[in-house]
Amino acid sequence: MKSSTQRRCLSSDNDSLQRKNVTTKLWVSALLLLVLSVHAEAGDGGDKSTYTPVSRFDSARDPAKDLKDAVVEAQRTGKRIILDVGGEWCVWCHRLDSLFQRNKDLDEFLRTSFVVVKINFSKENKNEGFLSQFPKIDGYPHLFVLHSDGKLLHSQNTGDLEEGKAHSRERVFAFLKKWSPQPGK
Repeated sequence: MKSSTQRRCLSSDNDSLQRKNVTTKLWVSALLLLVLSVHAEAGDGGDKSTYTPVSRFDSARDPAKDLKDAVVEAQRTGKRIILDVGGEWCVWCHRLDSLFQRNKDLDEFLRTSFVVVKINFSKENKNEGFLSQFPKIDGYPHLFVLHSDGKLLHSQNTGDLEEGKAHSRERVFAFLKKWSPQPGK
């Protein structure tokens, strides 16, 4: 038979073990909650985008990869795609960009309806292989409107959108409205 001192020691050891088990379970639960919250915040399987818009003409970019990424984003968001072909050398390309910078409503409509991808055309890189899948371009900038799956819908000569020494806000807005995705399509 065990003495009362031995029983108290055993009882104390059991209490200590039980406290350690409870503490371990609490730590494991807290760690699991932390992992789950980080996983959920990362957007795995969620609606968050990791897409980075192509907002500069860059001769080092891969336009095929950029288009592939834009298709994923367009399908995720229900937008269409605009390929803006030009270069940093192109005065009219900068004038078109300035039109959007000056007209926030126009820029907002563009961004909410389209995934815009700038495709470089320059001495350094004409991207001929990539651009050969589209109709001939007569001047820059040139806009191709694509369905969210990447199929061509329209080829737009931006000269038709000009007025004097700038692009017409009304013509550009009409162009965007005409080719924006329609509800239910």
